[in-house]
Parts: sequence; structure tokens; C-alpha cells
Amino acid sequence: MALARIWLSLFGLGFLAACYKAFGRGQLEVFASLGTSMLDAAKTGVELSIGLVGVMAFWLGMMRIGEAAGLIERLARLLSPVLTRLFPGVPAGHPALGAMVMNLSANMLGLDSAATPLGLKAMQSLQELNPEPDRATNAQLMFTILNSAGVTLIPVSVMVYRAQLGAANPADVFLPSVIGTLISALAGVLITAGLQRIRVWQPALLLPLFAVLGGIGFVVWQAMRADQALLGRYSLFAGNFLMVGVIVLFLAAGARKRLNVYDHFIEGAKGGFETGIRIIPYLIAMLCAIAAVRSTGVLDYALAILSSAIAGLGWDTAFVPALPTALMKPLSGSGARGLMLETMKLYGADSFVGRLVSTVQGSTETTLYVLALYYGSVGVRHTRYSLAVGLVVDAIGVLAAILLGYIFFAQG
Repeated sequence: MALARIWLSLFGLGFLAACYKAFGRGQLEVFASLGTSMLDAAKTGVELSIGLVGVMAFWLGMMRIGEAAGLIERLARLLSPVLTRLFPGVPAGHPALGAMVMNLSANMLGLDSAATPLGLKAMQSLQELNPEPDRATNAQLMFTILNSAGVTLIPVSVMVYRAQLGAANPADVFLPSVIGTLISALAGVLITAGLQRIRVWQPALLLPLFAVLGGIGFVVWQAMRADQALLGRYSLFAGNFLMVGVIVLFLAAGARKRLNVYDHFIEGAKGGFETGIRIIPYLIAMLCAIAAVRSTGVLDYALAILSSAIAGLGWDTAFVPALPTALMKPLSGSGARGLMLETMKLYGADSFVGRLVSTVQGSTETTLYVLALYYGSVGVRHTRYSLAVGLVVDAIGVLAAILLGYIFFAQG
């Protein structure tokens, strides 16, 4: 119901803003722009879904080989001490655990093309355990919150964009982005765990957390010592090498067990087409509502009000030009990316705002898109507190990114 209210509110805000522009300012062409934007968004929703079908078919086919070879079960069993505490409703060894691990790992490496189909596979596995098919379970809530937190340890795309726009050191946002995304993820886990009465302060969860943080710290330390100009290139290589390595590992394990890997791949890939078609209405619904807000300038109004309030409090307003990206990111990943690029072009990639907007982009995720996509793929309509927690986590990520921007990039 929360998503339904947000969806209706977005259309309402867009319509009111269009009426204000048309009847208050005489901009009669605003309704033509609004209609065109919504129709374009509907077309984009279909194109995204169709484009996703091929990627989903490939990765779900590979997942089927991994499952048949026993690799997914081994992975889930290896991490079961952690996962069974974060997801107490999922039995140890269940295929959903392995799919969730694969999804979160792909997200951490910045491999969106692999993360989305693996996440959809995990949601479908979790739905098999759902006693109320139209209502999200605690496990689905925790999983979607982790995805909406957007844990990305290698912000490859941001660094590549910075390099293209002439940044002297494209990887200088690496460390603050990593810290920002970890803060978002930790906030999401703690809030959701609190609502689900999960005890997070226990050795089985704390020890792996400290181990991961230690490993990340070591990688960051090495990255800061390395040639920063080559860091983005090496990160891109490492992420894609690991992705190809997983594919080869699955195929080799299947061949070793004398499986007919081709038939298993085809069987798994069929699910990609079915899921791709199923999510089209959900994507169209959300993208059209977001287009109504974007095309009528609602975000511009919100930004102007917020900027005036900040200036009225006597606070520094140097970060304000980065807020459009922060406000857009929960709604649209492509929209936020476009605003980030526009901001860097206007102020310079190496300016305070240019670095800050890059950090914001790397520290937050497209919450509404994630929720619509994941819940829509399994037909869940009652998402409970997913949206509220997701937006709170986004806000925490933005605040963390702004604070980190002042710590790392503030001009003296």
C-alpha cells in the first residue's frame, strides 16, 4: 500500500505543478511536455524490461548450473552462520541464501548486470517460503533494504565518468564512496533488525563484520598508495575478471559432475524471459509517475525551498548544488546520473561540488526502482515498511556523503 500511495502522490504533485505553470505562469505547453514525458517513460519501461531479459536469461541459466553442481548450496552452507541470523525465516541450506550471497557480492563489485537477475532469483526463492504471497516476509524486507542501501565497494562507473570529464584524479572519491555506502548498509541492517527484533550484537555477526571491514580497510589502504590514475582501470578489470571467473567456475563444476550443462542452462534461462515480461507493468507504472515529477519541475521547487531554508539558518550552502542528484537518486538512477554529469560539467569534476556529487551518487541507491522491480517480480503488493526504511537509509546515505565531502574535499 505504501508504494501505491507514493505512486499516486507523484502523479498528484506532477499534475498540481503542471496546473500552476499553465494557469499561474501561462506556460500552456507544460501539459504537452508532461504527456510526452509519461509516454516516453512507458516506452523506456518496456525497453528496460526487454533489455533485461537477455541478461536475466544468461545469469539465471548460470545459476541453474551452479545449483545443479552444488556450488550454490556450498556457498550458502559456508555463510549460513551469518545469513541464518540476519534471515531467521530462511532454513539453512535453502537456495535463496546462495542467490542472496551472489546478488550482494555482485552489487559490492559494481556489477549491476549480474546483480539484478541474481536478486530477482533470490526474491523468487524467498517467495517460495512466503505463507502470504501478496505480503512481504521479514526475509524479503531485509533483502530489499540491503539492495536499496546499494552496497558498492568499487564505484567503477562514477570513476569512469570523472575520468571522461577531465578529473585529475578520478579515483579520489573512492574512499568516501566506500565509507558512505557502508554507512547506508549498516543503517539499513540495524533499523530493519530492530524492527524484526534480530539481535545483531552477537559474535556470529560481529566477527564477520570486523573481518569484512578489515579486508576493506586493507584494500583501501593499498588503493591510496597505488597510482590513483590507474585505480579505476584496475578496479574495472578486477570486477569483470571475477565475474568471468564465476562463470568459468560454474561451467567447470558442472562438467566435473558430468552434467549436461547446456540443458541446465536452457532450463534456467527460460525463467529470465518469464520474469522479464512479468515486471513490465511495474516498471511502467513507476517510471511514468517519476516522469510526471521530473518534467513539471517539482524537484526544482523542492530544491529552491530547501536552499532558502539552509541559507536562512546561516549554514554553509556549498553543498546545495549536489542536492538535485541526491533528491533524484531514490527515484531514477539514470536521472541521477544525468544530473551528476550536468553538475560536474557546470562546476568542474575536480571542484568541491563535482567531487561531492560523485560521492552522493556512489553512496545511495534507486530505492523506488528496486522495490518496484523486486516486489513486482513476485507479485507482492503489501511491502510493509520497505519504502519508509529505504528512504530513511537514502537520507542517511546523503547526509553521510555530504559530511564525508566536507571531510575529504572541503576547500580551505
